[in-house]
Amino acid sequence: MKKLLSFLLVLTFAFVLAACGTSDEGGTATEGNNNEETPAETPAEKPEKIVMGFVPSQDSDTIADTVEPLANKLGEALGIEVEGKVMTDYSALVEAMGANEVQIGFIPGFAYVLANEQYDVEVILKSMRYGSGTYKAQYVVRADSDIKTLADLEGKIWAYPDAASTSGFLFPAAQLMGEFDLESAEALQTEFFAEGIAAGGHDSAAIAVYEGDADVATTFDDVRTTLEEDYPDIMEKLTILGHTEDIPNDTISVVSELDDELVTQIKEAFMAFNDDEEMIKIMNDVYNWDAISEAEDAEYDVVRDTYDKLRDSISLD
Repeated sequence: MKKLLSFLLVLTFAFVLAACGTSDEGGTATEGNNNEETPAETPAEKPEKIVMGFVPSQDSDTIADTVEPLANKLGEALGIEVEGKVMTDYSALVEAMGANEVQIGFIPGFAYVLANEQYDVEVILKSMRYGSGTYKAQYVVRADSDIKTLADLEGKIWAYPDAASTSGFLFPAAQLMGEFDLESAEALQTEFFAEGIAAGGHDSAAIAVYEGDADVATTFDDVRTTLEEDYPDIMEKLTILGHTEDIPNDTISVVSELDDELVTQIKEAFMAFNDDEEMIKIMNDVYNWDAISEAEDAEYDVVRDTYDKLRDSISLD
């Protein structure tokens, strides 16, 4: 397990910009113009390909197949090849954006804050669910368990999607650390809980509880509805113990290397998907998005504030 502190260490670059101009005072002036000319800026060229990064909240093979039409549609709108790439977890997606291997990331608030802080990634859009730009995290337990309050979670096994998940880890961790006066996320996992398990996805975390491999899962609200087809009795088997405070919805974010004009085109293309039933259905199938809305960085200050409370204590597998 590597410490997130080292993962989050902001890289500082010193750029020395030297503009050296030499005047050929002894030479012959250009005919008809004795003034020194500044070359015109060359318009930025579009990249040959853009990669969109996703993290599975459900089966990764399903997402890979599902997002292909979305990538193709975006590519048509931009006149660029667009590839949809499924990453192992949010940390891998953030790192890929930092290396400019992925240019567009579908990332939740916490992963966005990390990417913005370390790599200057910019949020341009956010999801809308049920007409809202916010959601809550939930604590999922078995209905037949003896867990009735958050205090009853002590000594239990906790399943969460991954340590860079906003609803799956950050907000529940902050809430529990505050309520039970725990000084670090490590203490939460090793002293309050008997064990913390990175399940790899919201659905996997809930299934771990369903199958008895964990006592509680922290997920977006309500992950159970996405699992009913494969687990018809999940609404009866699993119950919701409680919720966190409101969390800003997931983002569509872009790397700083993209030209401003291209970023505007990307925003317009995604916003146009609101009028395309097929595209919105894909977004709903992948992440339960009902619509896409414009977003600003300041909307994620609540995530930054939450993260700042436990910045030095989070570990990333």
